[in-house]
Order: sequence, then C-alpha cells, then structure tokens
Amino acid sequence: MGAPRRNRRKYQKPKDIWNLQRIHEDNTLKEEYGLKNMKELWKVQSKISGIRGTVRELLSGRAANPLVETNILSNLSRYGIISSTSTLDNVLDLNANAFLERRLQSVVFRKGLARSMRQARQLIVHGFISINGRKVDKPGYTVSPSEENYIGYYKPIDIAPKVNAGASEHQAAEAQQAQAEQHETSEQANGNAEQVEQAPDAAQDSANA
Repeated sequence: MGAPRRNRRKYQKPKDIWNLQRIHEDNTLKEEYGLKNMKELWKVQSKISGIRGTVRELLSGRAANPLVETNILSNLSRYGIISSTSTLDNVLDLNANAFLERRLQSVVFRKGLARSMRQARQLIVHGFISINGRKVDKPGYTVSPSEENYIGYYKPIDIAPKVNAGASEHQAAEAQQAQAEQHETSEQANGNAEQVEQAPDAAQDSANA
C-alpha cells in the first residue's frame, strides 16, 4: 500500500496578486455572484486560461487537431456558455461572467427560486434544490440548458421574509398616530381659514358702529 495521493491545487493564483484594479474587479465578481471566497473565482479564471491557451495553439497551426477543436466547441455549447454557431475566435472572447452565469447558484437566483445569490447558495448547500428530482448540493454545479427547466425545490420551503408580529403592531400604531396627527393638522387649517373669512365681516361691523 503506497502513500496517499496528494491533492493538487486546481487553480492558479493571479500573477499580479497585488494589483489594485484586479483586486477590485475580482471582489465585484465575488459579491455579484455570491461566491464563498476567491478560490472559486480563481478556478473559473484558471479554466478559461487553459481553454484560451489550447485555442491559441489550434489557431496558430502548431497543434492543429480537428478532434480537439470539436470537443472544445461542443463542450462549451452543451453547457450554454457559447452558441452552437460559435467558432474558436469567439472562445477567445469569453470572460468569467459567461461561466459564472451557468453555475447552479446563479441559475437558481435568476429563476426566482431565491431572493438573493447568498440565499441561493444557502438553499443549495442545505439540500433544498433539485434537478429533475435529484438533489444537488453543489453551488458550482454547471447547469446545461436542457437541465434548466427541471430545476426546482427538493423539499417544500417558504422563502418569503418573515414579519415580526411585535414589529408589525408597532408599525400599525405608528401609522395610526401619523393619521391622527394629519387629521388634527387638517382641522386646525380649516379653523384658521374660517377665522380669516370672518375677519373682514367683523371689521366692517366695527366701522358701521
């Protein structure tokens, strides 16, 4: 029995690790797609980098292989990352958003099964999401267009925000008080208007006397 296999890292860290613009862009993507950490984003970026490297070699003619070209285009097309009519030149234009949009977490949120990306991740991890009746608990699962219509809840759950009864009563009391104040202000305004209308008549009576 040999030594256990060492797990290799499945991503490469950015070369410009301290570049402020890159850090800001990566943080924006992380928040937009509700990613747990930067590793999830770096895995996607490393995958794109590997695909682009292969495509460049194919386009340059150094490694012309029709089978590899067909596999790349068919795999990306099968998961809805590119269209069925795309070419290798279109693959070079891909960015991280194209891959992140096909994550199960993103699709669950876009379909309205969760109120936010964060909630979508929580529902998936806790086993509330299924694809064609099969529970899937990996937020990073890549969803194909053929699976998209079969995504639903694995078990019943109400995602509507809960309203605190005490808070609701307090809000109702505040609304009643505001309405009473508005009514009182309206009555005062009417009383002042009547006084203004009566003032000329009183002045005229005093002059006649």
